[in-house]
Amino acid sequence: MYISRLGDTEQVSHRLAMSRECCRLLPRVFATLLDPRLSGSDDTCLEKLLDCFQFPAMNDLSLKLLQDNPCLTEFLTSVLALPEPSPRILSFTLRLAGILAGSENQFQLLLQEKLLDRLFGQDGLPNSTAWGDATVRSGWVKGVHHMVCHQPALHFLCSTGGIDVIFTLQEDPSLFVASAAHQLLVNMLIFSIEIATPNPFSTKDLNWPECAQMIIKHIEDSLQSSSASRIKQSLKLLTALFERHDTGWPEVLWLGMAKQIESLLMEETLEAQPMLVDLLSNMARSPVFYDAEGNFQGLVTSVLEHLTPVQAGPLAVAVLKCCRSPQDVKIKALTVVLQPMDCILRAASQPLEYTGLLDESVSDPITVETLLSSKSSCVSLLCQTLSHLENLLFQIHLEMYLPYTSLLHSVMTILQFCNGFLTPASPLGSTISRILINSSRVQRSALDVLGKLSEIKACETLTGSVFDVLLAYLESPNTISTVLTKTFQTTSMWLLCLQKQSCSNSQQIEKILKAVFLVLQKRLCSPWWEVRDSSLEFLAHLTEHLRDKEEFRKSLLSSEVPRLTENLLEDPESYVRASAVTAVGHLAICNYFAPESPVAGNQHNKENTVAKLEEILSTDPEGFPRRAVISTFTEWLRRGYIGPLEDAEKFVSRVIQTVEHDLDWEVRLGGLKLVKRFFEIFFKKPKADISEPSTIHQDECVQAFCRAKLFRFLFRSLCDCDKPVGQSACHLLLGFRSWLYPFHTLEASQRTGDAPARPSIVWLQSTLRQGSLAQNFPTDGVDFQDPKTMVLALDTINFEELNSELSNSSDYVVKSPLSLIQDILATVGTIEENEVDCY
Repeated sequence: MYISRLGDTEQVSHRLAMSRECCRLLPRVFATLLDPRLSGSDDTCLEKLLDCFQFPAMNDLSLKLLQDNPCLTEFLTSVLALPEPSPRILSFTLRLAGILAGSENQFQLLLQEKLLDRLFGQDGLPNSTAWGDATVRSGWVKGVHHMVCHQPALHFLCSTGGIDVIFTLQEDPSLFVASAAHQLLVNMLIFSIEIATPNPFSTKDLNWPECAQMIIKHIEDSLQSSSASRIKQSLKLLTALFERHDTGWPEVLWLGMAKQIESLLMEETLEAQPMLVDLLSNMARSPVFYDAEGNFQGLVTSVLEHLTPVQAGPLAVAVLKCCRSPQDVKIKALTVVLQPMDCILRAASQPLEYTGLLDESVSDPITVETLLSSKSSCVSLLCQTLSHLENLLFQIHLEMYLPYTSLLHSVMTILQFCNGFLTPASPLGSTISRILINSSRVQRSALDVLGKLSEIKACETLTGSVFDVLLAYLESPNTISTVLTKTFQTTSMWLLCLQKQSCSNSQQIEKILKAVFLVLQKRLCSPWWEVRDSSLEFLAHLTEHLRDKEEFRKSLLSSEVPRLTENLLEDPESYVRASAVTAVGHLAICNYFAPESPVAGNQHNKENTVAKLEEILSTDPEGFPRRAVISTFTEWLRRGYIGPLEDAEKFVSRVIQTVEHDLDWEVRLGGLKLVKRFFEIFFKKPKADISEPSTIHQDECVQAFCRAKLFRFLFRSLCDCDKPVGQSACHLLLGFRSWLYPFHTLEASQRTGDAPARPSIVWLQSTLRQGSLAQNFPTDGVDFQDPKTMVLALDTINFEELNSELSNSSDYVVKSPLSLIQDILATVGTIEENEVDCY
């Protein structure tokens, strides 16, 4: 199997030889580990050694690993014989034994040597003084996890009391140990059932395997106990089980647990309620349990009615996300989610003015009002509710149930409560308003939902009211920067949808846009850089998506926004300069292609804009603005802003000659993207057969690359010290060659390489093989502007090999079991001097 997976017998043989060499070194390694001087060292060495035993090549030797290497069992025996072994070494030993015992053959050998009883049996290590160290307990759990890969290991744990140790470790004071024990029980139960019963359980077949019986009995006993912690652990265990499996045997398991779960709910054990809700939420996501016996539907309904919206919220969302959940349960769940929003509407309006979202409540309305009247619970309840609504808005099967218009009213009401622009009509409303004033958490959550509601057609009738709220936030000096950013994002979503609305007219759109740009002018002059930055991002996003709309262009170009944006190219903050570059780039395209703009003026403005951005690219001391410039240039080239092919060639040549000397690798990478875009101009030119470009077309493309000095940049980038640049250049050259020579193969390249090559090409290929280690990249020896030389280079150089080398990780040469073991052995006798280098 291993050989067939690799598909390379020679490589497998090499790995097996390395593994045998590792085994030869094992006695020295274990002698080193038993050296007392290693007891206080770092764990990295031990982790590396464990990794060796999990390499595929080592697994090929697993059948005879213990027989051929008695030092393994000797090491295990020696550690157990130590009077006070180091916890680290003991933990390592447990994990190593577990890895070895994961093979059934090796498990039997270790069992015969009585080592497994002493390591993993209840009367072994768990009964020793070393067990008090959490490191040892953690190693024990991890060792068992490695071991339970076959039926004999499960039987061993059940018969020697090991499974009882795992039950105890669920409540370990170390959270890491307790969590690992919990996960181990889940895996053991699932594994024991799957290997014993390959076919799905039937509801009448309750013949659980031995291991599964013990775990299930433990769960049942814990649920019936008076210990809150045991109840919690069992509920968590069931939750994990039902989360991973929702068909077959979990349904049978539920039948045996349903009564006990229901009795827990009736007892109203507050400590266990969150776990109970998590359990039911996982089950509610699957339609299987609704159809099963055990009154799951009635239990869910009971929980929704008895718990507060805060407690029952996650369960309600799970019910609503399951499209096959019964309608009456779905309506109950939706009512739980909407109750706080209903209460907000009622609190903000006169008694007869608005009746709210709901005709009736699931739980007592007084409960929700109490929660919203408390400073400690109001904000958390509304944030949770808004988050749930955001997740549910686009569930297709809920469209007929969600009252979108009323929901939009309630969201706007919350936002008005938060900025103090709404006068409450009830004592409850006054209380809520005082709690929510300037609450940025609630504002951000409400703005998220408001943005999503822009895509709902039923909300179009309230567009004017929505913009009243949004503009109030944009204008208010009390709106903090994070909320302002959210407001910009939400405003952008509504403006984009406004253009598509059938009910909106041009006058309404122009009025809204004029108000937006008036506010934007003020925000672009803000003393806070975060505000200026988010304002520019908002402008860039709008311009990119609405530049083809006449009302938008007219409102934008008649405002002071373009001038203020251009001024921000010289902002003292680099983030703002970068955002200004992006915005100016979009504005330039918008202005240049506007039908109403004069051609002469357009050309003058374009030349000025290009010159300014080129100056930023060559002189700005920060990387962010330069990256923004190269991205903008690439977008311009894609949009045709630069002009005809001759202009584009000169432009790209100028830019690349600046970029290739930039110290920021992301700018150089952006330069490669610009070259790729320039290449695509030729690629997309009309021709008879794109897979077989004409000779004229080939010559034109190669000559243009030579004139623009792009080949020098591409080949130089192959030796870049930053790998992403080299990889990108290699992919680009491979693509370029495959376009020029569609039927080029590696064999053809090798045949070309057999022919006498120019010395300059040999020099170039030799340099490229050195990669980033090349000290002197050839600039005089190779004529990168000679088309014939470049064609020969493209056809001669083995780019596939270069690409493979560039794809290797930095440690691929030394990442092997043998190398790891040699690192460990390097510390023998000189631990103090070499331990840092080794680790």
